[in-house]
Amino acid sequence: MPELVVTALLAPSRLTLKLLRTFMWSLVFSAALVAAAVYGCIALTHVLCRPRRGCCGRPRRTPPACLSDPTLGEHCFLTLRSSGLRLHFVSAGRGNGPLMLFLHGFPENWFSWRYQLREFQSRCHVVAVDLRGYGSSDAPRDVDCYTIDLLMADVQDVILGLGYSKCVLVAHDWGALLAWNFSIYYPSLVERMVVVSAAPMSVYQDYSMHHIGQFFRSNYMFLFQLPWLPEKLLSMSDFQVQWGEGPRGGWRVVGWEWVGTEARVLLCTQILKTTLTHHKRGIPHLTSNELEAFLYDFSQPGGLIGPLNYYRNLFRNFPLEPQELATPTLLLWGEKDPYFEQGLVGAISSHFVPGRLEAHIFPGAGHWIPQSHPKEMHQCMWAFLQDLLD
Repeated sequence: MPELVVTALLAPSRLTLKLLRTFMWSLVFSAALVAAAVYGCIALTHVLCRPRRGCCGRPRRTPPACLSDPTLGEHCFLTLRSSGLRLHFVSAGRGNGPLMLFLHGFPENWFSWRYQLREFQSRCHVVAVDLRGYGSSDAPRDVDCYTIDLLMADVQDVILGLGYSKCVLVAHDWGALLAWNFSIYYPSLVERMVVVSAAPMSVYQDYSMHHIGQFFRSNYMFLFQLPWLPEKLLSMSDFQVQWGEGPRGGWRVVGWEWVGTEARVLLCTQILKTTLTHHKRGIPHLTSNELEAFLYDFSQPGGLIGPLNYYRNLFRNFPLEPQELATPTLLLWGEKDPYFEQGLVGAISSHFVPGRLEAHIFPGAGHWIPQSHPKEMHQCMWAFLQDLLD
């Protein structure tokens, strides 16, 4: 068929797709502006209620001791073949069995897998990475450096770079979103998968179209589409401003900036701190040192840019085609997850090859199952992996 005829036949479909994407992006940015107004009011209220507190300050200078706990493993770096970036990871149990690779979510890092690193290092080579943009891993600033394709290439490079041809992939939140895609496009590298609190992007897209409540649960995703502003709103200071004399006349707080001998911005913590410690939505029994293990890296200059760029690529490939899921998977879900509706579990099941998915909903659990319900999670994982580990 002549190329001109093919082009003419495809023109209506291409135009429809372009209009659909334009309409989608108009909705996304409208929602982003509404979310920005709401979160902006929250931030302003926080400042007005605590007028002696600064909005920004200096980064934390010393990492908490728990980040160096030797029982969790050895700290290492790996240079990725595809991108040349260096990723930081914690490794334990080398030589004890298959590779068990952990992918964390937001706002977390490798430390969110501390319970699992201890639990499985006797039977597996456990590796928890800081994804690109997080912690001690390289963090390019460009939004285009955080596309799903590049992130999947990172996971591939980690598996092959560690000397393995396949792995047990364990992932939560954003890491789970990445793991779903990875299992579709790199199925030979994933022997088993354990997914916690996240749905494949195509399933999430379809489910959200029919369940408006999920949009409200995901309102923060729309805020994060905006440039610059989310970093500011997430940068609420969590310490009392101390007045004193400096080499150039002392310190003062002016708006969002800390002015003085060092003009640095503290990129965290009040909203992030609330996310992690809220009595209903946060991580139960999180100690102050464990909280600092997450906030330390976010508090460094530019520490939030990379993690938020993940979200800025979330709608890049809309609309997504539904895909069949076939990797043997253990899905763990919290009954009271404030960010994702329980109905997503059924939606995920409907896209799976029969017999390949085992799903468990933990009564009373929220979003942070690896940290809030480690014993229950470990029981499910041991049963799911028994034949593989034996």
